Amino acid sequence: MMVPLWENIFRSDRRAKTLEAALRGNLLFRDLTAREIRLVQQIVNVRTYAPGEPVFQQGEIGVGMYIIVQGSVDVTTEEHARANQAPQNQFITRLSNGDFFGEIALVEEAGRRTATVTAREESVLIGFFKPDLMEIVNRNPGAGVKILLGLSKVLGTRLAETTAMIRSLKLNDRIEA
Repeated sequence: MMVPLWENIFRSDRRAKTLEAALRGNLLFRDLTAREIRLVQQIVNVRTYAPGEPVFQQGEIGVGMYIIVQGSVDVTTEEHARANQAPQNQFITRLSNGDFFGEIALVEEAGRRTATVTAREESVLIGFFKPDLMEIVNRNPGAGVKILLGLSKVLGTRLAETTAMIRSLKLNDRIEA
């Protein structure tokens, strides 16, 4: 069955608007102009993951970040209780529409993934990789600076949250002792 041309045009227009909304809603891209967002849209990779399909595995070299456009993913780690035991999967969190993960890979040199991320259901993700970032920095330095500032804010916020969790755990350890 042939699909009318206008139906394909509307479908691609809806896809572009969805992609634009996902980028604009992300802290890294929030301050970009409409023109800069269009540049990013041309560069990023969009992919659909099947339920149970890994986005990446713990221990792999990270190359970029992902934004969830539709669906959800589970974040797990492999923990070794003892040297002679098989690793146990530890559920960390579930992420869904609008959430993003893996952004540290944009600034690390050959850093390894600290968790496994797996699609929980059919999920559409935007992949933004280190070469994509470098292309934007080279083609439009102003947009590159805005993205890097957004990335700095995200990493700073996540570091502060992690520090607060560590303090809380240490406080709980002292109370229990």
